[in-house]
Amino acid sequence: MAEIRLKDVRKAYAGNEVIHGISMDIADGEFVVIVGPSGCGKSTLLRMVAGLEEITAGTIEIGGRVVNALEPRARDIAMVFQNYALYPHMNVRENMAYGLKIARLPAAEIAARVAKAAKMLELEPYLDRKPRALSGGQRQRVAMGRALVRQPAALLLDEPLSNLDAKLRVQMRLQIKEMHLSTGQTSLYVTHDQVEAMTLADRLIVMNKGVAEQIATPLEVYERPASEFVAGFIGSPAMNIFPVRCGGGQAELPGGHRVPLALPDGPLHLGIRPEDLHPAAAGIPVSLRSVERLGADAFGYGTIAGSDVPMTLRLPGATDLARGDLVTVAPDPSRVHLFDPATGRRL
Repeated sequence: MAEIRLKDVRKAYAGNEVIHGISMDIADGEFVVIVGPSGCGKSTLLRMVAGLEEITAGTIEIGGRVVNALEPRARDIAMVFQNYALYPHMNVRENMAYGLKIARLPAAEIAARVAKAAKMLELEPYLDRKPRALSGGQRQRVAMGRALVRQPAALLLDEPLSNLDAKLRVQMRLQIKEMHLSTGQTSLYVTHDQVEAMTLADRLIVMNKGVAEQIATPLEVYERPASEFVAGFIGSPAMNIFPVRCGGGQAELPGGHRVPLALPDGPLHLGIRPEDLHPAAAGIPVSLRSVERLGADAFGYGTIAGSDVPMTLRLPGATDLARGDLVTVAPDPSRVHLFDPATGRRL
């Protein structure tokens, strides 16, 4: 195991820069998740760490070694991909052991490593099965086991759960978390799924168009998003963000509504998470367009009355509100977020 250090890492294709100078130190044993929408550069960044993409500028260190010029096999890393890439003619035991055999490790050590990984990943009953006789989750566990038996300095995972159904994704998230707690493996994990990111990560790199918008713990990213992009991307449903004009202890909202909020004078973008809006006699009137009931909770989707500005509310699961209803809510003043209208950065 080892730390990973990125120093102003950049990537350009034909002069067009797609990764814009990312710097970060990943501690030994830390689990860092790179999260962002499709096309933001998260897989490109991971592939540069792995050596599958050349970097245009900057430095990558793994275990104190600069690895810019090293081939992937010389970087002491292992990768788990979205597609499992298992050998169909080999059983689980043979798939997991193959890399160790190529490295000419003693047979006893290979057997011990495979047995240890199989026990950790609950694959012991399947060691003699071929991949075609396994479920998607079991195949993904075999792919992770094959990486773990190598005992690499760092484990890199590129959207490993994206091919699984919703139930299996939940199970595999728990499995990956348990695996990390057991091994203490330095890990860099790519996903577009914010639930995976929030539940797995020690720290997040939230990326947007090749820029690291924020690098922080999941709680810090949720509680203090560094930009409107982060605020809108992390959280389900997304944060409500809309323009206001403040002055005299009041905020004027779209539709001409005013609510008492002690904010800096002038135009701002105000962010309020759905769970921080509560029913009130006076506040923000919201015209509901739909109500999504999820059991214990429900979410109301509508617009601020007199405007087309969308607003999402978190409601009790037993609510009798429905499309066409008007509900008035007030924000928790201690839970609002302010953003610069020009730059989108947090104020």
